[in-house]
Amino acid sequence: MDFFYREKPWYAGQFVRKIVPKIELTKNRILFFTVLLNKQKKDLLSGLVRDVDKTFLNAKIQLPIKNGEINFLFMEKFIAELEADYIAELEADYIAELEAYLIATNLKDYVLTKEEQDVLNDFENGKFEFQNFRLDEVFNVNSYKKRFDANKVLISEVGNHYVVRTSLNNGIRGYIKEDEQFLNKGNTISFGQDTATMFYQEKSYFTGDKIKIIEPRDDKFNKQNAQFFITSMRKSFSSFSWGSSSFNENIIKSQPIQLLSTNNQPNYKLMNIFISAIQKLVIKDVVIYADKKIATSKEVVNDK
Repeated sequence: MDFFYREKPWYAGQFVRKIVPKIELTKNRILFFTVLLNKQKKDLLSGLVRDVDKTFLNAKIQLPIKNGEINFLFMEKFIAELEADYIAELEADYIAELEAYLIATNLKDYVLTKEEQDVLNDFENGKFEFQNFRLDEVFNVNSYKKRFDANKVLISEVGNHYVVRTSLNNGIRGYIKEDEQFLNKGNTISFGQDTATMFYQEKSYFTGDKIKIIEPRDDKFNKQNAQFFITSMRKSFSSFSWGSSSFNENIIKSQPIQLLSTNNQPNYKLMNIFISAIQKLVIKDVVIYADKKIATSKEVVNDK
């Protein structure tokens, strides 16, 4: 018992009826009537199927009136205002989401700096210098301070992050309140030993079973370049199967990861710039998509 406006010719399946206006109506006016007809759904569903036509034809709808006549101009303006409000809301939501993302990623905008553009050009022209490093050359691989059993902890919306081997939500199952002496350091990477799930953890956190704490040896490691390290680590561990016994501590330590380097040392600054450029390119694509979506909505409204 749903009513839909059909602008173009259409085919119909069984039990579909066509409601044809007896007077000439514009698209906006038909949309106004469509809303009123959909309000009859409850009454149409409450009766017997054989009585649907009779119930529909006897239904009464309220229409705007002016000088004793149906006020079609009001219908036109009302629908137009609703569509304008929708576009304004769409634009406002898009701007708010973009600004929130820029704040969360510490990016002022999505325009590439000259330095970022130069780095991208060097990458595209094959001028990057990559080098393999053993993971334990750049990180300490530590065990958690204490394992908190997932079946025994109380998950809540407050406390410290509780990191487990899930591949969802940055490995965070929720928040727990426990003795903070057992918190693992923030600005590290959590590593699930039998799942090879790995995520950058900005804040101190508790862990569940089989989580290793990948702690940087260099203080130039941060949230930004961590994304480069994690990408390289995931690629390096991609050949391992889930639950692999090879994810023991010695194997993790000796696993090679490919990094940008200069003079046989990881180039943290270059990795920072490269990741920043990639983030901005992604944001730019999102902006272009959102702009096209809004423009399409405006075209639909203006074509009426």
